[in-house]
Amino acid sequence: MSTLACGTLASGSPTLQRLESGQSVRIVCFGDSITGIYYHTGGRRAWGELLGATLQQRYPKARIELINAGISGNTTADALKRLEADVLRHQPQLVVAMFGMNDTARLSPEEFRANLGEIIRRTRSAGSELILLTPNSVNPGDSSRPPEKVAAYAALVHTAGRELQVPVADVFAAFASVQAQEPGEWVRLMSDTIHPNLRGHALIAATAARALIGESATAVIPPQSAGMAPLAQVHAKLQSGEPLRVLAMPPVDALIGPALRRLYPQARVEVTACDTAGKSLGELEIAAKEYGWFRFRAQPGLTPPDLVVVAVPAAAAGVPEVPYYRTYGSILNWSQWFDGSGWECVVVLPSIIQPVLTMDETEREQIALAAARDKDLPVMWRESGENGSAEELMVQKLREWLDSGNLIL
Repeated sequence: MSTLACGTLASGSPTLQRLESGQSVRIVCFGDSITGIYYHTGGRRAWGELLGATLQQRYPKARIELINAGISGNTTADALKRLEADVLRHQPQLVVAMFGMNDTARLSPEEFRANLGEIIRRTRSAGSELILLTPNSVNPGDSSRPPEKVAAYAALVHTAGRELQVPVADVFAAFASVQAQEPGEWVRLMSDTIHPNLRGHALIAATAARALIGESATAVIPPQSAGMAPLAQVHAKLQSGEPLRVLAMPPVDALIGPALRRLYPQARVEVTACDTAGKSLGELEIAAKEYGWFRFRAQPGLTPPDLVVVAVPAAAAGVPEVPYYRTYGSILNWSQWFDGSGWECVVVLPSIIQPVLTMDETEREQIALAAARDKDLPVMWRESGENGSAEELMVQKLREWLDSGNLIL
């Protein structure tokens, strides 16, 4: 996937010199929910972490420390309030700032432009280099962020970069290029109308890397480390002997408890079933919102589950006018916790339960697999040559995740 960037750090950049000479480099990625770690990318990493991995591969001797300072809902006005505490106090060599999506909805162009200028001045005064990122392009549908308005705010980032001589990585152009030339690929970059998924974050990371190193780069998506391993929280609960609360779609609700107890014989697993009988994909999307993170954030007194298992039935067809990928992805969005600090989520595809699928069901399963992987979620399906029972396959795949602490995507 190609990347587009407007301007790069100068060849004499202190950050580049430190990278090239194998020194320590601290980078702060500063932004809103598109920078922060939220459910759109599985709640464990985002474009900043991918940028760090990409630079580490290119400069293996460098000691790169990546700090993610993205907070959902932030505008540049919010950014200025926390610039010192969340960014400058770390004394970074480089700040990579991506704002504009919420500014588009809440601040005037003049306010946005002035705030960008102040962020640039204060960051430089603290001795840090800076790269600006434009916001990504968006789908129509969000009345407060129409595509043409987001484009106008992206242009303001270029104006600030040009006037104050700051490199600008043109994420908007990178996304818009895919949107215009490969609409099918564009769908697979987005988690919803405005937020990219992990594939989209990889494009952001590649675009940012090019603005830093001055040439095209492919983002590195490494295996998840032990610190961000899938089911790490589930593993800790099972080991401690605490009750594990599971919310699961049938028929997995009857299988997940026995499967976990085969791995942890003393485990106390409490399973609640979701009502999915006879529901279409669109109806399951509504149900996912009703039992998902939105409900628990709205009612703080409720006790949330520790694990949510999404198992959309093979027969659940999509709405003809809405791509299956998009609706399935929305189910996954609602089924995760907002910021990765709550419950964990696993996706079980129909072939685990139903070894023989029709052609239509097989096609839907492949789309569901892509949606789960694109959101960086642990997903299990029956691969070629796997003939075990549903419970046996679940035990095998759960053991791989819980034992190894790594999931290769």
